[in-house]
This record gives sequence, structure tokens and C-alpha cells, in this order.
Amino acid sequence: MIKQSTFRPAFFLRNRHLQTILPNLVHPKHPKVDRERLELDDGDFIDLDWSQTRSPQTLLILHGLEGSIKSSYAQRMLNYCNYHQIAAVFMHFRGCSGEQNRLLRSYHSGETGDLNQVVEYLKNKGICRIALLGYSIGGNQVMKYMGEAKTSSVICCAIGISVPMTLSICSSTMNRGFAKIYQATLLGRLITKLKLKKTLIEHSELSFPDPEKMQNFQQFDDHFTAPIHGFNSAHDYYEQSSSRQFLININKPSLIIQALDDPFMTTEVLPTADELSTSVTLEICRQGGHVGFISSTAVLPTSWLETRIHCFLKESFELKETIN
Repeated sequence: MIKQSTFRPAFFLRNRHLQTILPNLVHPKHPKVDRERLELDDGDFIDLDWSQTRSPQTLLILHGLEGSIKSSYAQRMLNYCNYHQIAAVFMHFRGCSGEQNRLLRSYHSGETGDLNQVVEYLKNKGICRIALLGYSIGGNQVMKYMGEAKTSSVICCAIGISVPMTLSICSSTMNRGFAKIYQATLLGRLITKLKLKKTLIEHSELSFPDPEKMQNFQQFDDHFTAPIHGFNSAHDYYEQSSSRQFLININKPSLIIQALDDPFMTTEVLPTADELSTSVTLEICRQGGHVGFISSTAVLPTSWLETRIHCFLKESFELKETIN
């Protein structure tokens, strides 16, 4: 189902770039969390940050490209969870928690193996009901995971925010106009991390060019992301990892929130109604930028996302509303 959202931007934040940039400039307080390190099957690790409430019913949160617990949207959501006594765990991708991961490989937009390991880990800890929440490429991972195979019985529902459902289109969009600024910032972080793995690169059986010569995501994915993670090329990586093709197979309540003015992509990434299973709702906002969605109360800006996410969780996750 495709529906129009009730979201309305703050009158002074109708520009898509302001919606995208401002929430990242104004950081809320750092949430109170407890960190746990999860050792992975291949010898690497990822770090999990737990909210202050524990429950067999838990929200598992995935961040976006080069995000972390320090991302403003993560801080807002975890503060919200702490306030409403919602049990939540924030999953860092490999190398994103402030410490370099051990292997040459890290993470990518279609990585669902690590997500599955975390789900199984939570299941073994006695968590019997899990809701998934993913931002940007974390949303792509979540939706791909929900549709690519039989979902674990503990998964009840899923939410994706600003999901790059067609990666090839997003890669091209990020290499045009003002979006090149976003690309340069994110690409610079990826290159910096890769340079820290100089020894691993030198001892790899693969051959790599100088990462500093990468001018855009297409080149970086062609020369690094794809070969390191077992894809033939950037095109192969985009084709296999885009979540759009998996939406038709999702059989549990899932919500995707997407803004038509998202500067990271064009409306061509959006699926048609025929591409959605009956369990998927695509909620379209006319404005909102990329993981923005800042509205206002009187003249004060306020984040709309957390309350919308909570509303969906109460409907699909049977989540009780509690306030500290």
C-alpha cells in the first residue's frame, strides 16, 4: 500500500537541504546506553548499545552510512526509547563504533549476515519479539532482510527511514549537483577508514588502486566495496543489494517512510504499488529531506520521526506506551 503522510515541515525548514543538514548540526544529549561487544563467526566484532530498559520485546536499530551512536537521529531515537521505557538495542556496523574492525571487510548496503547474527544472538538471550528499525542504508538492509528469506520467528515488524531502495540510482544522484557535497563528506570518511587498513590491503590477495584517487561512490564501490565483499563490480553489488526487489516477499508488517525531496536519491527509487506485498506500507512525504522530517510546535522545531515510529510500533508491535 502507498499512502500520503501527514508530516508537514516547519515553515522555516521547507528546503530539502535544510531538512537534511540541520538535524545533524543540532545534537541532543548523548543517550544513556550500555555497550556490549558481540564476537562474530568470522573473527570480527560489532558493538551493541543497549537502552536503559530490558524486555523480551525489543527494538533493534540500524544506522546509515558511516553513522553511529553519535548520529543525531540515533541519539534522538534512543533518548526517546529511554524516556518511554522502550527496550532497544543499537547495532553498530563493523568499524563504526569508534574502533577499527579486525578484517579488511566492513559493511555494505546489502549486508544482512551480520544483522542475522545479531537477531540470533538476541533470540538466544531470551528476546522473543523483535522490531527492526533502519535508517538510510540500514533501512535498505532491514527491508532486504525482511524479504530475502524466511524471516526469523522472533521478528514481528520492520521500519525503514529514507531507504535507498535502488542503489544504482542513488549512486548516480549523489554524483550530481549539491549532492556531491554529501558524497564528498561520506566518501572521505570511507577512504580514511580504508587507509587505516593499509597492512590488511597490502597482504590481501586482491589488488587495489590508491583509495585517494576515488572520486565518487561508483568508483569506490567498483574498486573496493565490490571485490572486498564478493561482488563482481559496483553494478553487481547494486543489483544484488538493492532492497526494492525484495519488498514483494515481505510477509510481516513493514513501514517505509520516504520524502519525495530526498537529496540522496530521486523518486525513481520508489517502488510501484505492484512491487509491494500486502504487508508493506510506503508512506510518502512531500518534504522531509534525508532522515530529516523536522516539523514544529508553534515556532520551535521538533522531530516528527520518533512519534511516527512509536505509533507504528504500538499498532504492529503491540507496544505499550510508558513514560518515565
